[in-house]
Amino acid sequence: MRPTKLLSIRGLIMRASPVLLSLLLGAASLSVPAKAQDDAPPPTAAAAKKPAPGPMDAKLKALYDAEWEWRQKENAQVRDGKGWVQGDRFSSETAADQARRLAYWTDVLKQLDAIPMDQLSPEEQVNAAVFRQSVWENANSIAYKTYEAPFNSDTFFWGGLNPRAGYANAAGYRRYLGRMNDIPRYFEENTVNMRAGLARGYTVPRVGIEGRDKTIEAYTVAGEANPFYDAFRTMPESISAAEQAALRAEALKAIQTSVVPAYTKLLTFMRSEYMPQARTQIDAYSLPDGKAFYQDQIRLYTTLDLTPEQIHEIGLKEVARIDADMQATMKQIGFKGSFPEFLNFMRTDPQFYAKTPRELLSYAAYVTKKMDGKLKETFNLLPRYRFTIRPVPDEIAPIYTSGRGGLESCLFNTYDLPSRPLYNIPALALHECNPGHSFQAAVALEAPDRPDFRRQIYFSGYGEGWGLYTEWLGTKLGIYETPYEEFGRQTFEMWRAVRLVIDTGIHTQGWSRQRAIDYLASHTALAQRDVETEVDRYISWPAQALAYKLGELALRKMRSKAEAELGAAFDQRPFHDAYLALGSVPLPVMEAQMEKFIAGEKAKLANAGKDAK
Repeated sequence: MRPTKLLSIRGLIMRASPVLLSLLLGAASLSVPAKAQDDAPPPTAAAAKKPAPGPMDAKLKALYDAEWEWRQKENAQVRDGKGWVQGDRFSSETAADQARRLAYWTDVLKQLDAIPMDQLSPEEQVNAAVFRQSVWENANSIAYKTYEAPFNSDTFFWGGLNPRAGYANAAGYRRYLGRMNDIPRYFEENTVNMRAGLARGYTVPRVGIEGRDKTIEAYTVAGEANPFYDAFRTMPESISAAEQAALRAEALKAIQTSVVPAYTKLLTFMRSEYMPQARTQIDAYSLPDGKAFYQDQIRLYTTLDLTPEQIHEIGLKEVARIDADMQATMKQIGFKGSFPEFLNFMRTDPQFYAKTPRELLSYAAYVTKKMDGKLKETFNLLPRYRFTIRPVPDEIAPIYTSGRGGLESCLFNTYDLPSRPLYNIPALALHECNPGHSFQAAVALEAPDRPDFRRQIYFSGYGEGWGLYTEWLGTKLGIYETPYEEFGRQTFEMWRAVRLVIDTGIHTQGWSRQRAIDYLASHTALAQRDVETEVDRYISWPAQALAYKLGELALRKMRSKAEAELGAAFDQRPFHDAYLALGSVPLPVMEAQMEKFIAGEKAKLANAGKDAK
């Protein structure tokens, strides 16, 4: 899973005009109607020639280039020789700055509306669709004032401010020191916003954040034991010994005078003020304008216009289908008891659990390396960038998910090993590492030339849909070596299907936390710790978890269509390359573009047939 980091100006969402979205995204369902693709004919020899940009292309490009530069500056990014990087401060979070951003993004959307979409080239139509969705998310998040609750059970504004590794040069360290000294201001502005949220009943549900205050504690320790010092332990030799010493001294001073006081003050605020006053209701519908908010959360995370009721029904059907698969696997294993007894066996038998963190990490490394040997069967384009495998940092491990992958590294949680069954590792490693998120991020580095804003945008339906798809892909590649590992994969697939039922159940149908826990526990072999952590995530992060299964269903549907229409000529390598080459896009755009890919492959077959005559 790769949830979007909750930065207030990155936005969560509000309502958008259906007309506004349908212009570019088409009717956002699991299927893109044919009419939505009328402007996307199958590629021909004539169409393959890239036309000169027209005036509307130039107008659009000027708009998104200007907005992206403005956005980077608002996010406190600065340019270096390789592009935008974090500067020496954090973004401003004041209500006044939020209002200013809302006005700016609202104006950008108006300017975008003034550009006739049918006068854009096909490539710029895709750019416009991605740009519109991105700006809409940011603008409407501010309209809902989501910056007044800048964290949830999984992701925190106070977390991730210290890097996993050091910097390549002294300039990077000096920018980092600047941010360390800016933490008091940054935390104070977030605290002011959170107090405003408390005043109007807009908070993270208390039950979803119990224990999350402990993630602050490690940063209240002075000296080299503070995680902010870790980046200074090993520094590149290109920095002289004298400068290294000076930077380390400045780091210790910043920890003493800025980091520790700010985190200590935040911890006091969380424990004495915020958590005692946080709302006790767990559903999104109980928030201000809650029904519209949840519907727009669905649109944000899935990029689809499905209703909660439709999603709930999709979830129930998927749960029933996967349950039959799990029952069949249990019979294949030869287990004689009931399904609940089998789940208990899978959760408790010592044979399924690592005895040391190294054993778990080693098995994850084995799976990713085994997948390396399958890459040539899966892709034509293999990226050069490589990731590493690390344990989840100790300070967040107790409340962190089982694993998470990214460009630099793939994390596996080694905390509480009796809750980390090894039979889940193959599916987890495929999803998070290879060929999932870490591989996907590496491909993005070598993506076709496209506007800067598209290189850093992430839509959960597209990205998480790919991650879940790769778990299923492992069944085609021989990754799962035992029925237990296949059951682990099925558990993971069920986990994503159950989310559709639980998330909509909690936020629109009055489900209690315990009902959600019981439902998830009765359908999967997930450990109790994971079950509770996941349910708390759904409670505090409405609709985010819907993206995985809906994204996978959309991609699996396109693969099935390609297989049906191309027959024996279907090759998954160009299919996968075409998907990843899109970059992160809304799901309706993905479907329309993959329709083009299928049509192009059919045209190649037809032309080959003519040549053979």
